[in-house]
Amino acid sequence: MENSKYQKSRKLTKADGTIMYIFDGKLHNWEGPALIPEGNVRKREYYLNGIKYTEAKWKDLCKEREGLPWYKGSGAKARF
Repeated sequence: MENSKYQKSRKLTKADGTIMYIFDGKLHNWEGPALIPEGNVRKREYYLNGIKYTEAKWKDLCKEREGLPWYKGSGAKARF
């Protein structure tokens, strides 16, 4: 297993070719679209924790998930 504390989403494929990524019983995928109807990449849909997002909003959320929180900023803290 990878060096990650979270498990990956499970990939499910239906008989009609629909591809779904499920995590904790909800559509969810940080790595790409969570729902690809009938295997057609042009109709892809993006979900995080079961909430549908546009592709632009999903990409923005993925960029924001890494790094320091706002309260642990890298601002200079002088010690006296």
